[in-house]
Amino acid sequence: MPPDEPSHALAAELGRALLARGWRVTVAESCTGGLLAGAITSVAGSSDWIDVGFVTYSNGAKIALLGVPGSVLDAYGAVSEETARAMAEGALAKSGADIAAAVTGIAGPSGGTPAKPVGTVCFAWAAKGGAVAATTRHLAGDRAGVRAASVTFALEGLLQRARDR
Repeated sequence: MPPDEPSHALAAELGRALLARGWRVTVAESCTGGLLAGAITSVAGSSDWIDVGFVTYSNGAKIALLGVPGSVLDAYGAVSEETARAMAEGALAKSGADIAAAVTGIAGPSGGTPAKPVGTVCFAWAAKGGAVAATTRHLAGDRAGVRAASVTFALEGLLQRARDR
């Protein structure tokens, strides 16, 4: 990502906050397909504060790599706060990180339903010893716009939690 993008500046801020606490971050991504990890690693020196990124596009990958219970996916679907929570918790459990973010959604242009239209994205953040927070956003724009907005929102959530704890 070019350094002038907002996500790069947020990632750099996140890095400073994590370094100040001696923390490492992990991410679990679906609809962003690695863009969140890409934003983080666009910052020189990020190897000092990122542990691992998981791109779990399929339900099978969510189960196998992150330990998301199949029952959660069956009951709520891949695009749900419940699944995002399980992804964040799984990433934290399977990494050496102190804080995690998870993103799962429908970037489009297809795949939406009346209940979960294109642009529906669920986010979760988890920290060792802390509660898991999750939220859903309905983001406007084309596929690229939804994915970029998702990365920005996930970074903002990580940054807030890295500063608050």
